[in-house]
Amino acid sequence: MSHVEITQGNNPLVLGLPHTGTDIPVDCLARLNETGRAMADTDWHIDGLYAGLVTGVSTVRTRVHRYVIDANRDPSGLSLYPGQNTTTLCPLTDFDGLPIYLEGQEPDEREIVRRRDTYHAPYHAAIKAELARVKAIHGFAILYDCHSIRGQIPFLFDGVLPDFNIGTNEGTTCAPALESAVREICLGAEGYTSILNGRFKGGWTTRHYGRPDEGLHAIQMELAQSTYMIESPPWDYVPHKADALRKHLKSILETLSNWRPS
Repeated sequence: MSHVEITQGNNPLVLGLPHTGTDIPVDCLARLNETGRAMADTDWHIDGLYAGLVTGVSTVRTRVHRYVIDANRDPSGLSLYPGQNTTTLCPLTDFDGLPIYLEGQEPDEREIVRRRDTYHAPYHAAIKAELARVKAIHGFAILYDCHSIRGQIPFLFDGVLPDFNIGTNEGTTCAPALESAVREICLGAEGYTSILNGRFKGGWTTRHYGRPDEGLHAIQMELAQSTYMIESPPWDYVPHKADALRKHLKSILETLSNWRPS
């Protein structure tokens, strides 16, 4: 069975969903401790939050949980944020810095390579293929990488995270007009806070595929989970909050879908 779900559309926009999956293979599950099995760092409900906002978009989603392997990390294992606390390609801790494996059950290098080949590589092969397909239709493609995270995680960042966290790796992963358009929508969203290239500047996916000179544009959106759900178990979706947020997300996706290079 494929671990990657692909929905093909015909507009220029492709949504990446690397962290909504909750599947953990039995062999990996047996290695995890209670903290790991809780899967607290899932991007809960993000696939549902974006569903149906705009017709014609493509989506690429992995069903596999990020504790198995993080599809938004450099496959070489290099850190995206040198000098800062973060989690690795095959995480050993959760976002609070707590171990997720039973003692002595952490994956070794051989196991990491196996997981990379089995789960990470097919996900990115699907994204690469979908971007190429869309670019062949329009002459360009836009990858919008969908994420969410708890708004307060002292192990990863100080204080409270803004609601909208836009990442373009300091403006290098997309055309300036795209970055500005998304930024303006977020700034105009009454009652919400936002930041451009703050703590989250875009993960490996955004940085790897964002090559605007080649007609490939990429933006990461990291949402504070408090904008649409309860940030504690059982991680409940809050419909009235989500509906209010979806109006702004719809505006973002419509703007990206309708954008054309000048």
